[in-house]
Amino acid sequence: MPKGLREIRNRIKSVKSTGQITRAMQLVASSKMKRAQDSARAGRAYAELLGEILDTAQSKVGDFTHPLLTKREVKVRGILLVTPDKGMAGALNGNLVRLAAEQKDAVFVCIGRKGAQALARSGRKVLADFPVTDRANFNEVRPAAEYLLKAFSDGVVDTVEVLFAHFKNTMVQAPRVQQLLPADSLVNQARDFRAKLGLPEPKLDEDERDMIFEPSAGAILNELPALFFKQAVYQAVLEAKASEFSARMVAMKAATDNAKKIAAALSLEYNKARQAAITQEILELTAGAAAQ
Repeated sequence: MPKGLREIRNRIKSVKSTGQITRAMQLVASSKMKRAQDSARAGRAYAELLGEILDTAQSKVGDFTHPLLTKREVKVRGILLVTPDKGMAGALNGNLVRLAAEQKDAVFVCIGRKGAQALARSGRKVLADFPVTDRANFNEVRPAAEYLLKAFSDGVVDTVEVLFAHFKNTMVQAPRVQQLLPADSLVNQARDFRAKLGLPEPKLDEDERDMIFEPSAGAILNELPALFFKQAVYQAVLEAKASEFSARMVAMKAATDNAKKIAAALSLEYNKARQAAITQEILELTAGAAAQ
């Protein structure tokens, strides 16, 4: 076999092998994407319900203050950066890291190796990083949320924000920065989070029920801000996971399609070269026979 034909055939094998790998990765990402999207959508329903509880409880009790909701001079911003552990997700990681690099006067807590590695290379201060599996259970996310709560309460940071990829649909994942602490009130905190998720505002004026708080309104409301904060962090992680698997599925599908196109083009080139080689051999045999 001529050297040129051998090289083309080896390239065809290599491209087809790559296409098989990207196809397998596409199928894996697709199966994980469905579960992650369902979890993110289910979490939105819980966030909506919790927001209604916060709004309604605040409206029934009246004025309420809490250390997590008290604003102070912002000297150091605390940002939770949520990124994938792996690449092969198109421009998702690059967009998140680029947005993180634009943040000023900030220290970071990371979920996901890609974000932690990028920040370490750029010299940004990382207070801690936490591992979270693909399933992203609440118990896995809670240590990061509790660490941020302690950092805010101890005055290490003056705000707590989360930078993550908001899941819109399979094709669109938008990086965004959302402040969680502090907020003016429970109502504003809940409504802001609901608005970021595209949820409607609750119709509090229609809720005329009398409420009895046990053991007391203060005891209950003192626990709600931390609960809502943990749920907001967890929901951001769910959104990020849905975005990750959606972006990876789309990227791997594009890579698989490109591999098929390249393999088809190389096969056509191989057939043309092979036909030219055969034609050349026939001409040489014919010329040799004529010379005799």
